[in-house]
Amino acid sequence: MKNLTAKLSTTTPPEIPPGYLNLMGYIDESEVNGPGCRAVVWVQGCQKGCSGCFNPDSWSFDVNQLIGIEELANKILNNPRNIGVTFSGGEPFLQASGLAELAKILRCRGLNVMSFSGFTLGELQSKNAPVDAQKLLSQLDILIDGPFVETLAIHSPYSLVSSSNQRVRVFNPRLKNQLNWASDSLEIHIRSDNTRVSTGYWGHLADYWGNLDLGENYDMKKYQLK
Repeated sequence: MKNLTAKLSTTTPPEIPPGYLNLMGYIDESEVNGPGCRAVVWVQGCQKGCSGCFNPDSWSFDVNQLIGIEELANKILNNPRNIGVTFSGGEPFLQASGLAELAKILRCRGLNVMSFSGFTLGELQSKNAPVDAQKLLSQLDILIDGPFVETLAIHSPYSLVSSSNQRVRVFNPRLKNQLNWASDSLEIHIRSDNTRVSTGYWGHLADYWGNLDLGENYDMKKYQLK
């Protein structure tokens, strides 16, 4: 559901209990959100309000689904096809502390970690950066930084970013030859109960996330349209 008039019902981050994250969504085995086959974690809450945002229902800071960091780490690790995880949203750096903790657990188990952010790298390194931004930055292998700018949109299956102002920051040199995902592709996951999750720039996530239950069986078939 591409609702460009979405309103922020809560415009400031709520107090999230220590050891938890407030999520909008989760999938395993994505190939359009970073190198290789990976889990994707969409956090709830963003203050940017970018025109043309593919996921405006992620803007609200209302509590959607709280999940323990250790529980989420186990879910990601229990799928042997996940070689990494990508943080998206919403704005991941507004839950930097919890995501840094999750990233540390996963990296210790050999997974790589990537994050999108509507902030630029300079903003994340500045004195006005979100709380614990440096902590999360230190755990990342790849960062895609910068807001989505609709007038600069790149509609190409060969692009790693959605608009030309965004940058791919590779902090782990071992991944420099693995920059081969297609951000503008549509990937559709069909679960065993026939519900669907669509991702990639044209995947309209909000059609699905309201019914998300991370305890469900994620037995999915996957299709990609480029």
